[in-house]
Amino acid sequence: MFTTDKLSFFTLFVQYLRVATTCFVLVAVTDVYAQQKTPSRVDQLSDEQVAEFYRRAQSSGLNEFQIEQAAMSQGYTLDDIAKMRKRINTIRSQGSRPTSQTGITGNTQSGTTTGRTLPGDLSQRYDSLDTNRQRDTTKRLKVFGASLFENASLSFEPNLRIATPRNYVVGPDDEISIDIAGAASDNFQLKVSPEGTVKVPNITPIYVAGLSIEQAEQRIIARLRKAGYQGLGVPGSGTTANVALTNIRSIRVTIVGEVVRPGTYTISSLGSAFNALYLAGGPNPETGSFRKINVIRGNRVVRTIDLYDFILRADQRDNVRLQDQDVIRVADYDTHVTMTGEVRRPAIFEVLPGETLKTVLGFAGGFSDEAYRASITLRRNTSRERRITTISEEEIGQFVPKPGDRYIVGRILNRYENRVQIAGAVMRPGDYALEPGLETVKQLIRRADGLQKDAFMNRAIIIRERPDMDVESISFDLGKLMRGEENDVPLLRQDSITILSIRDLRERYYVTIEGAINKPDTIDFINNMGIGDLIAQAGGFQEGAKPNLIEVARRIRSDSAGIRTTNLEKYQFAIDPNLRIVPGSPAYGFKLEPFDIVYVRTSANYEAQRQVNVYGEIMQPGNYAIVTRRERISDLIRRAGGLRPEAYLSGAQYIRKGEIIGNDLQTILNDSTAESNLLLKGGDTLYIPRRSETVDIQGAVLNPSVTSYKSSYDFNDYISEAGGITDNARGGKAYVIYPNGRKDRTHHFLFFRSRPRVEPGSTVIVPFKPLDQNRLSPAERIGILSLLTTVSIALANLLLR
Repeated sequence: MFTTDKLSFFTLFVQYLRVATTCFVLVAVTDVYAQQKTPSRVDQLSDEQVAEFYRRAQSSGLNEFQIEQAAMSQGYTLDDIAKMRKRINTIRSQGSRPTSQTGITGNTQSGTTTGRTLPGDLSQRYDSLDTNRQRDTTKRLKVFGASLFENASLSFEPNLRIATPRNYVVGPDDEISIDIAGAASDNFQLKVSPEGTVKVPNITPIYVAGLSIEQAEQRIIARLRKAGYQGLGVPGSGTTANVALTNIRSIRVTIVGEVVRPGTYTISSLGSAFNALYLAGGPNPETGSFRKINVIRGNRVVRTIDLYDFILRADQRDNVRLQDQDVIRVADYDTHVTMTGEVRRPAIFEVLPGETLKTVLGFAGGFSDEAYRASITLRRNTSRERRITTISEEEIGQFVPKPGDRYIVGRILNRYENRVQIAGAVMRPGDYALEPGLETVKQLIRRADGLQKDAFMNRAIIIRERPDMDVESISFDLGKLMRGEENDVPLLRQDSITILSIRDLRERYYVTIEGAINKPDTIDFINNMGIGDLIAQAGGFQEGAKPNLIEVARRIRSDSAGIRTTNLEKYQFAIDPNLRIVPGSPAYGFKLEPFDIVYVRTSANYEAQRQVNVYGEIMQPGNYAIVTRRERISDLIRRAGGLRPEAYLSGAQYIRKGEIIGNDLQTILNDSTAESNLLLKGGDTLYIPRRSETVDIQGAVLNPSVTSYKSSYDFNDYISEAGGITDNARGGKAYVIYPNGRKDRTHHFLFFRSRPRVEPGSTVIVPFKPLDQNRLSPAERIGILSLLTTVSIALANLLLR
């Protein structure tokens, strides 16, 4: 990326305007004070007048020396000139704070500096903040170090708040501040002119370009001492001078070779080589070298930069400060090698002559925790094909990499060279090291803090790995081994011992409790558990429980000769509702055994409240409890105060479990002994509507609809109201659903058909004919007809013969 040179035509024009500003300001001050004839010239000017003078001075073409001579010829002193420039600086800082390109700053200013600033024409890296930049989403390895210059927050810009480096070389456009204190007091802010000089009032120009800031300080102080500042900078004289670099200039450096964006860049004079490389995007990862970057000054290489020193060790010795017209050249890489696998930083590394595989391994951060360190696999390119080489651990320090090498570090095997395992009924199961003092089964059990009390002593098992990686089982009598009646069993690597528990050799023991109990459940069996213990664990009795009738069903566990007639043993007990068991009662000493089932019965007279609901055209609608098991629908109507005059009995619906039960309420009220007078059940609902004035016609009719009820209409009249039946209607199967849930169908006798009666609120349904899946299509009919015709012609020919 190329930038505009600071010494362009526009910049030179701005510098001329700076000189013109000072000239016109001084001339304007002269005119004003000549008219006012007051001794205080600068202090009585307003900010508006100073700004107007500045604008008028921009058209002047006088140089700095001519301005000073004109001011002094009008009787102005150096103090007057310094005050005016201070006023201009103040106005500039209170406004938009223009940079040195505005042209206000002259070659000589007095006043106190407010801080060091960067030039305004520095090159910028155009993609440093481009967050939408396309990124490489592939999983291929990256060149080590390439990410250093992809980080937008790491620009290597110089710090302006540090002290001025003593070896800093002064050049044109630098600004130097001189503070004199002690017996004499003064302040000068001097800007280095394009000719390399600074101008102190009443002193000939001082040449400082090309000098270090320390040398420039000595030269300026020496000239000030000759100009009247006696003893300046001399110890014991009482007058001191402090020379500092305030505003710095810009320099141009050229970056060539294998970089991402070669070109000429404008950077700060405090800028370093890393700063310039960052602006250029760094070395090209595909072709550039990160370890052979030359800084060329005056056609001579002054520094060779190895970025690995900075990346790996934070060594900034190569981050040298650049000078104007420096050239940075990034060479091509010589040797790239790839290291993958179990290393901390898998990547593509650049190798210099004299470096070994051990050096590359250091670049990669060394082996990971799971790395197989005994050898490294190498895939190397030959002149015609590839070759695999195994590099031992001893050869890593002397092995010399070659271009294109690919090193692969494997992972260690998931196996142990000295592990034995023990599991099961021991105090501390787990993995143990096969070592002196732990070489047999008995020693391993002792190391595991011994056996648990439930250990099964008759048998233990060793799972052993054979030389062919197959496994085998070795069993032994654990009890005899522990008593010394059998020889101890030696252990081998990868042996796994399992000590069984007696609980591992039986099914799970449990007991079950059911019935009128708060938390019926199946729980683990506990020795010495009584009936009261189990009931308490199950939450106690429910409200309707019968504590004096508790049954226990027990398995028959012992075998006997012959066939038993019973499958289990049954016990009955009576206990106190508060779970107190009286000593001497059958339940007092009774203990449960595994798989027992305990039943807690419910009292015969206990029953939870059940209720039915009645609503609609009835005197007292609402919920009613079922008092007796013999209560029926007629009793419910009577308890509800009877029917309202508007009640429509033919439409009454009796609902049970969400379904309408077809019933005739009029018959029930006329005869309470009728079979349709059902017994009430909990959750039943009786709905008694008003008389409905409509009839619904549905099914295979031309216009399914709802029509008003007419007492003079019969079934066929309502069908006609719906436009008649369709072609696919089964008219002989039409039926009526009455509002009380009952149904009536069409009846047939010989050639006579009897239609059902239609009542208010009824639904008339004409069913559709079923689809004929076996009906022949027209094409199939034509084919069959053609076949029959052909067969008929053939038969006729045979008969005519």
